[in-house]
Amino acid sequence: MFRTIWSLVTFEWLRRPRPEVAVLRLSGVIGGFGPLRSGMSLASLEPLIERAFAQPRLKAVALVINSPGGSPAQSALISKRVRDLAQEKDMPVLAFCEDVAASGGYWLACAADEIFVQPTSIVGSIGVITSGFGFPELLEKVGVERRVYTAGEHKSTLDPFKPENPEDVARLKALQLELHEIFKEMVRDRRGQRLKAEEAELFSGEFWAGGKAVELGLADSLGDLRQVLRDRFGKRVRLRRIQGPKRLLRRLGLGRGRADAGLALWADGFPAPEDWAAGLLAAAEERALWSRFGL
Repeated sequence: MFRTIWSLVTFEWLRRPRPEVAVLRLSGVIGGFGPLRSGMSLASLEPLIERAFAQPRLKAVALVINSPGGSPAQSALISKRVRDLAQEKDMPVLAFCEDVAASGGYWLACAADEIFVQPTSIVGSIGVITSGFGFPELLEKVGVERRVYTAGEHKSTLDPFKPENPEDVARLKALQLELHEIFKEMVRDRRGQRLKAEEAELFSGEFWAGGKAVELGLADSLGDLRQVLRDRFGKRVRLRRIQGPKRLLRRLGLGRGRADAGLALWADGFPAPEDWAAGLLAAAEERALWSRFGL
C-alpha cells in the first residue's frame, strides 16, 4: 500500500511542468567593427531577446555575459530592450559573468536584477576610452601628400594623417565626459544602495576580479549558472538556451579563437582585398579590447 502511494506521488511529481529559465549568451565585442566583422548589436540580438522572454513556463531570464565592451550606444540599446521586456513580462533577469564583463559588458550585466560572477571574472572598467594612431610624420617620410576637402570646419576632427589639434582633443574629452556621466547614471540607477565604495573609485575606469567586485557592490554574489538556478528554482529546472540560426558562413579564426571571431568567407567568393585589410584591422582592434583585461 505504502509503495503504491509513493509511486503515485512520484508519478504526479514527475508530471508537473518543469520550471524553465531562458539562457541568452551575450558574448563578444559590442557594436560593428568593419565590413567583415560585426559584434553584438540590438539589430542582431533583438529577435533572440524577444524569444527568450516568450518561452512557456518561464521563471527567469539568464544573461551569460562575456564581453570587454565596445559601442556605448549599442550597450544602452541592448540593455534597454532587456529591461523593457523584463518590466512588461514582470520577469526577473539574472546575469552571469564569465571571463570578463567590463565597460559595455558591465553595462549589459546591469540590465539584470542580480549579477553573479566567478572569482576569476574581470568586472568593471566603468569609463570611456578612445584610441587610435597618428601617421603625419610617416606620410612626410614616404612622400605621400594627404588631400582632404570638407564642408564644415570640424568635419576632419582627429584625422590620423594630420598633426593632432588641441581643440579637437578638447572636444573629444568633453564628449567622453558626457558619455561617462550617462554610464555612471545607469550604474547608479541599476545598483543603487548595493554600491559599497566611493564613486571616485567605482567610476575611475578600474576593473577588479569577481570577489572584489562583490565587495564593492558591482556584483551580488559568486556563483555559476547551473548551481544558482538549481538552488533557486529546484533541481528539475530546465535551462532553455536561446540561440540564433546556424551560421552559413565559414570562419577563419583570429585573435582568441571565438565562435564569433574571424573573417567571413562568403559562399559566393572571397572578399575584395580592401575588405580583407579592413577586416584585419578590425580584428586587431578587437584583440586589443580583450588584451586590456589579460585575455
